[in-house]
Amino acid sequence: MSVNFMESETKVNLMRAFAGESMARNRYVFSADFSKKEHFHVLEQLFRFTADQEQQHAKIFYNHLQELSGKTVVIDAGYPVDLYPDAGELLRAAQHNEYEEHDDIYQKFGNVAKEEGFSKVAFSFHQIAEIEKVHGDRFGRFAELVEQKKLFVSDTKIDWICLKCGYVCNGLEAPKTCPVCGHDQGYFMRLSLCQFE
Repeated sequence: MSVNFMESETKVNLMRAFAGESMARNRYVFSADFSKKEHFHVLEQLFRFTADQEQQHAKIFYNHLQELSGKTVVIDAGYPVDLYPDAGELLRAAQHNEYEEHDDIYQKFGNVAKEEGFSKVAFSFHQIAEIEKVHGDRFGRFAELVEQKKLFVSDTKIDWICLKCGYVCNGLEAPKTCPVCGHDQGYFMRLSLCQFE
């Protein structure tokens, strides 16, 4: 079935997704600021890294609305408020929200777009849904480390990397202070979780 874009549910879903991704980006920036204040610099970088990806998702959805330039799209939607004074809770909230976008929201939005004849939009929704699952998994891994108090310690010797200077060492615990650049333990992460390894 082919639907006029101006009268489509897809148009509304794109604006909902744009708003949701924009808000997710800001929530992650706020969570990064909190993490920095708490000396969880590795979590700060995790939230900022994901915030940048959310910004790109917002841009993709927004660009699909180009033919509506100069018009207003009215939406009715609910968005989460995640103001927790705890890094683990912020990570779990982020994980939940990412899974919700993957499991429920973007799959449905993609299916609607496909039914209405907007295959490029459907592709964007379905592909970004899969990315949101990756985000949720990543937030979950770090939440487990925080909850188990293993963000900077391990049961076995592992490689740790300083996110400031790149110093790598092997041990049961990340150094309290980097011997090369002097930055605190909060800048260390498991080398196996570093996105560039």
